[in-house]
Amino acid sequence: MGLNLAQKILRAHVVEGEMIPGKPVGIRIDQTLTQDATGTMAYLQFEAMGVPRVKTKLSVSYIDHNMLQDDFKNADDHLYLQSVAAKYGLYFSRPGNGICHQVHLERFGAPGQTLLGSDSHTPTQGGLGMIAIGAGGLDVALAMAGQPFNLNWPEVVNIRLTGKLKPWVAAKDVILEVLRKLTVAGGVGKVIEYSGPGVKSLSVPERATITNMGAELGATTSIFPSDEITKKFLVAQKRGKAFKPLAADADAQYEKTVEIDLDKLEPLVAQPHSPDNIIEVKSLKGTKVTQVAVGSCTNSSFRDLMTVAGMLKGKTVAPGLSLAVTPGSKQVYEMISGNGALKDIIASGARILESGCGPCIGMGFAPNSGGVSVRSFNRNFQGRSGTKDAKVYLGSVETCIAAALTGELTDPRKLGKTAPKITWPKTFLVEDNMIIKPTKKPTEVIRGPNIKPLPETKPLEPALSGEVLLKTGDNVTTDHIMPAGAKILPLRSNIPEIAKHVFASVDATFHDRAKAAGGGFVVGGVNYGQGSSREHAALAPMYLGIKAVIAKAFARIHRSNLVNFGIVPFTFVNAADYDQIAQGDKLTIRVGNLDGDDVIIHNETKGVQIPVKHGLSPREKDQIRAGGALGLAKLAK
Repeated sequence: MGLNLAQKILRAHVVEGEMIPGKPVGIRIDQTLTQDATGTMAYLQFEAMGVPRVKTKLSVSYIDHNMLQDDFKNADDHLYLQSVAAKYGLYFSRPGNGICHQVHLERFGAPGQTLLGSDSHTPTQGGLGMIAIGAGGLDVALAMAGQPFNLNWPEVVNIRLTGKLKPWVAAKDVILEVLRKLTVAGGVGKVIEYSGPGVKSLSVPERATITNMGAELGATTSIFPSDEITKKFLVAQKRGKAFKPLAADADAQYEKTVEIDLDKLEPLVAQPHSPDNIIEVKSLKGTKVTQVAVGSCTNSSFRDLMTVAGMLKGKTVAPGLSLAVTPGSKQVYEMISGNGALKDIIASGARILESGCGPCIGMGFAPNSGGVSVRSFNRNFQGRSGTKDAKVYLGSVETCIAAALTGELTDPRKLGKTAPKITWPKTFLVEDNMIIKPTKKPTEVIRGPNIKPLPETKPLEPALSGEVLLKTGDNVTTDHIMPAGAKILPLRSNIPEIAKHVFASVDATFHDRAKAAGGGFVVGGVNYGQGSSREHAALAPMYLGIKAVIAKAFARIHRSNLVNFGIVPFTFVNAADYDQIAQGDKLTIRVGNLDGDDVIIHNETKGVQIPVKHGLSPREKDQIRAGGALGLAKLAK
């Protein structure tokens, strides 16, 4: 029986465990990346391990999230990150060089290698044929210290592409169709692998758009084969030596195969407030739009910006509507500046933002109250844009600009039979002057006053007791648990301060109640913790004394983050028992030493017993017993 591509790369990197679906394995990590919203904590944790240099083939620290400097906090943290990179042997991508996933695709991604990143959209590099996985910052710190990354051996789902995209239909429409078929929880515990003759019609940036939003499926990662299209891209980036042909065996096996005929796809959008709330754009004709944003790590490549320029040339943005455009990297910015495309974009009335994440994480360009914003981004969770009552739609660049020109949601095919033709350069502009290479010179780490020591974790107690501080529904996101945005993200290296905002958008009293109660429990529904990899959504609740989260099911990264910080993730044996617990109930959970998977929750308030499971691997049990992964790492020294 042949191997699929994901199995081939993973098998070459396995260092421990059984290669059986659902069984834990440890894999060797070749590359890591961090960004500044997650990086400060990751490097504080790395420093705590006492390792003198990173042990990966390559590690990169990017500045792309917290670019707004309205006080000293972000600027101080940028200097901290640069000094840490210099001391410990990382590449450092300076502010303005671009969004981590776009820059990594251009300058560092390599077919066949493994990448672990402290950002949930790290799977973007699957467009190059990498096994690229998003994780919490502590997992990335451990990988930089030379430890394997642990995960359950995934099942692999094959998305078989046939045909070719019609004019005005984009790669974004491909992943929106996958989301429509599989939902935001359909990829949990799985790798999404693309194959079929339709793959040959997609460029690397288009493939990267698709793998980027595989994160919205909850998938471990997504991957395309490495072929002549991959080689052409790497050669154009002057990195031809990184190319390696990779494909699944002809008789490869998959958990299941989903067929998508590219010829039959139409322009799609994700409606508020979930990336899998998919509908054809044409069915929303006439929906008035007040804001459009093009960019993010999903759609900010040279191909995307040239499409924007081609559609806007000689035209003006509709009255009463604001359009923002974000080039994904300095390379893209310089190239569209040099060929005149930037002039066409500016002339249309578009606002040009710096190369960073910006509006995607609520860092500026928030919509008007009750406004409708159409974005080429990857997430449209309620409030993520910075305006809680805004209605955010996700679509392709073509759909976004069609809305910008008409002032309403418009099928881009109505703009004409011929879409703008993109002329690919034989070589991209390569100028890495904003990337600082590792140095072996002695370097002092610079720490601003907002950087506080790591909170101490405590070993597991044999019995957990306390109050249910919050009960939530299904699909709670990390944005609900630990909001982002311009006001909160600068506090990322100060846990006592950022903890004041835990669940703030759900229940503004949560912080004060948790402190007064000395901690307790949170109860959730299906897919608890979907979305961002931000470990602060586990670290800050741990600081507030949250001892366990009891849910119907967890998103992969958040569950790992809970374990990393000593919070026990329990799942209901019977989903109906979710109704047996209410906010305010007093619970006792006798966990002992976690030897058995079956645990009973005693609801003291209602006088009922509720069976749950923790599903912890032997390694995860050790982490929980030690109070978290960092505590275990210290014990192992």
